[in-house]
Amino acid sequence: MTHTPSVEDRPAGPLEAVPAVEADRAPRWRPHRSPWLPGLTVTALTAATLSHYGVSAADMARFAAYVAAGLALPGTLLVRALYAGARTRAEEVALGLAIGYAVEVLCYMSARAAGAPLLVLAWPVTVVAAFLAVPRLRRHWRSPAGLERTPLWASWSLALLMAFLVAWGAASFFRTHALTWPGLGVASVDMPFHLALVGELRHHMPPTVPMVAGEPLLYHWFVYAHYAAASWVTGVEPLVLLFRLGALPMLAVLLVLICMTGRRVTGSWAGGPLAAAGMLFVAVPSLYLGTNGSFTWGGVTDLAWASPTQTFGAMLFAPLVVILADLLEGRRSAGGWVLACVLLVAVMGGKASYLPLLGAGLVTVAAAGVIRRRRPPWPALAALGVTGALCLYAQTMLFGGARQGLVVSPLFTMRTTLAELTETGEVTGPTAPELPSAGAAAGIALVYLLGWLVVWGGTLGLLSRAGALARPGVVLMLGMGAAGLGTMTLFGHPCRSQLFFLWGAYPYMVIVTVHGILLLLRRSGVSLRATLLAAAAGAAAVYAIALSCGVRVPLPEGRPVASLYLPYVALAAVAVVAGVVLTVRAGAVRAWALVTVMLAAIGLPADLHARVLASAGRLAGGADVATAAPAPAAVPDGILPAARWLRAHSGPDDVVATNAHCQWGKENPCASYHFWVAALSERRVLVEGWAYTAANLRRWDGRVPLEYLPFWDARLIRLNDAAFTAPSREILREMRDRHGVRWLFADEHLAGDGLGIGGFARPVYRSGDYAVYDLAALAARAL
Repeated sequence: MTHTPSVEDRPAGPLEAVPAVEADRAPRWRPHRSPWLPGLTVTALTAATLSHYGVSAADMARFAAYVAAGLALPGTLLVRALYAGARTRAEEVALGLAIGYAVEVLCYMSARAAGAPLLVLAWPVTVVAAFLAVPRLRRHWRSPAGLERTPLWASWSLALLMAFLVAWGAASFFRTHALTWPGLGVASVDMPFHLALVGELRHHMPPTVPMVAGEPLLYHWFVYAHYAAASWVTGVEPLVLLFRLGALPMLAVLLVLICMTGRRVTGSWAGGPLAAAGMLFVAVPSLYLGTNGSFTWGGVTDLAWASPTQTFGAMLFAPLVVILADLLEGRRSAGGWVLACVLLVAVMGGKASYLPLLGAGLVTVAAAGVIRRRRPPWPALAALGVTGALCLYAQTMLFGGARQGLVVSPLFTMRTTLAELTETGEVTGPTAPELPSAGAAAGIALVYLLGWLVVWGGTLGLLSRAGALARPGVVLMLGMGAAGLGTMTLFGHPCRSQLFFLWGAYPYMVIVTVHGILLLLRRSGVSLRATLLAAAAGAAAVYAIALSCGVRVPLPEGRPVASLYLPYVALAAVAVVAGVVLTVRAGAVRAWALVTVMLAAIGLPADLHARVLASAGRLAGGADVATAAPAPAAVPDGILPAARWLRAHSGPDDVVATNAHCQWGKENPCASYHFWVAALSERRVLVEGWAYTAANLRRWDGRVPLEYLPFWDARLIRLNDAAFTAPSREILREMRDRHGVRWLFADEHLAGDGLGIGGFARPVYRSGDYAVYDLAALAARAL
């Protein structure tokens, strides 16, 4: 019997009016279910937070307009034209913004070298014009028909993670890094270093070290080129970009693309947000009360604003992994190769430590291909060839062959961690504390090993499904993770930069860990309720073990070092007992799944657990670890207006001399962390602070802390300082004629008033403890 549709259930034709009864049933617009609401909510929260911490609405609007129209729009058009991979709208925009950053930096180099930095705008104008003028490209103004729709709960999950990053940034960074003086002066010592490099890239190409004029800048400096370009285009102060605005879109891109990779690898919408959350909170599990120094420090939450190079590199590397995973898994795309090569070049100068990680991952993919198919996959070899060539170029050209302080030193990370936990490694003067021997650090090495098993144990779940370990994308990430762990174990660095290799691999190890856990849960058939209970039990075990063992760090005097191992012995015992009991009651596979979930609840959010336990240690009377920032009482007055006057009244190529070399409060002995003159004036300084220069890193041998090494050119530093302590016509003439010094920037609180410079050079500005003198206006009677 054929059914004839009634008016109520027959679809209306294109020109047919909708019957009233159907109109009454039409869904109404519900704002709380709008896909735009999560993004709008976190945007409003971000704007309110930035406003509270000193960013004007005009600066926010100009920066947002540049990111949207100057980076995201042209980048998204390029992605639509060159990349055919499946994606959601948010993922497409994130890919486009990442491409926009990469192209912007490469174009800014040419524009700055040509002396016209605003020519950086030529690339977005050209791209937009081409996509308007060329008929074949016009279709890319419309969204692709195959865009996937993101579930609302997944959008809210990402929005909440971004909101957490904003709130955490406000609490941990904005609150302690003011935009005005004297609050700005207590910023961590690295921030004026970064700001000085932004100023250098605003005015010079190729750049050099602005704190020691003439020294080559052997560093990954592309992020500073981005900040310089954004400052020229928007008119926003580099200080505001670096301390507030600049990291936010990078973090948003990173979150979305790690979520994208997690969703693709796991084949689950839940896998994406879980991977993104794990990226934020993963760390070596700490079961101690109190602040544990670098044991759990690192990762996105600690580095978002403190390390612009790491944030920029992570953001550029995320789309590279997305595209390379497609290419390695057989999706041929000439446009994908173009985008991958652009991103590889940008990663090379953004954070070069990602290239060895990628190389190790590609070698692993190639080796796996040889084992499975008797021949290596050509996409892996092609990508490996490009990566190797760029590594070679970076090492020889960007870094001048310098080792940058990185040395082969097995268990260096474990030795420094043990020194921190026992409070025997604090740097208090020009003699480096003696680190524990590698043998003494073996116990902490075992703690690290157990911690890694807890964090990454979920990867064993890949064994629960045939073929899971054969996917090139998964193999790539496992290879990168192994390289990160190996590098931090075998190498040492005075600033612990060997850890950046591990931190760079964190998101991808989290992804394969989440993938393994989900595969194991599917195979075991464990219910959602049992999974949540296992996770809750794991989280509870962290606090139960830490509180019952009561090991507070740094260890109080008299407590044996062996007590550091007690909580981890307890954790191993709990895991073994739980495994045995669950095996007897639920079977081996379900026990495996539940114990894995329990351990993942300890390891993947370990950073959160550590912060709670650190607070518990403080409440119980523990001491905080000293920070690298100067004490407020040590910050002198007047440097900001004096440096800004100098910036306004001098030329970009003028050289400045100063008597300020040491971190405030650490003048005797001198910790050469002073970068504020170059940072605030945007001028090159003959000799300011030299701690992070390649020449200084080259001399580090572990016996003297990096910052206490004396300046390598003894004659130049004596001449520089004599210009302030014992000025004479001969000294100032040599400064001016031989070293090109135009200005003297005197910190008078170091030597008191009446330095005598005024008898030879004209004082032009004074503010608080600082005075500026002009050597170009020398009195004829003096010289």
